[in-house]
Amino acid sequence: MMIGEQTRALADRVARLKPKGRRLMIAIAGPPGSGKSTLAEALVDRLGPTATLMPMDGFHLDNRLLEPRGLLPRKGAPETFDFGGLAATLRRAASEDSVILPVFDRSREIAIAGAQEITPDTRIVVAEGNYLCFADPPWDRLQPLWDFTVFLEVPEAELERRLLDRWRGFGYPEDEAHRKAYANDIPNARRVQAERGPADVVLRWTGDA
Repeated sequence: MMIGEQTRALADRVARLKPKGRRLMIAIAGPPGSGKSTLAEALVDRLGPTATLMPMDGFHLDNRLLEPRGLLPRKGAPETFDFGGLAATLRRAASEDSVILPVFDRSREIAIAGAQEITPDTRIVVAEGNYLCFADPPWDRLQPLWDFTVFLEVPEAELERRLLDRWRGFGYPEDEAHRKAYANDIPNARRVQAERGPADVVLRWTGDA
């Protein structure tokens, strides 16, 4: 199924949902390189101005915290995120009029506080991130927050190709692109796919998108 068809089908399902709280809370999850951001952005565009995108990447711990913990080489693993901050913000997003969000600047690999707002006219929050459907504690505590969940499943060989292209695109030399992909991204991808919790929809890549 192509991205446009996926988006239309998901938007149709979302339109029929009744929110548990003030807003509909949608999760789009999957391994790094699976196309979460592309699909989430397309879905928000399709849903219109009452939908807002909320990437979980804004809750990356800063390098100044990761380095003394010995976690900097594993940036992007579950333990390198502020889970408590993410969970609290998602709960607020479901119920409060206005919620301010951090945003991750991938070109500098830093989170920027107060860079985005979920406004009072927002009716649908589309969150996207690796671990939004993760079965391991404490991430499994997110499951009750969601009105609808989507998981993207992509073969490892295709993920490798995409992740190498991603880091090359950011200007990294070949050896550094390989290190980032194979020492960190791919182990994280295996973990995301192996320890996936329940999802309402699983989209499997078949090579046609």
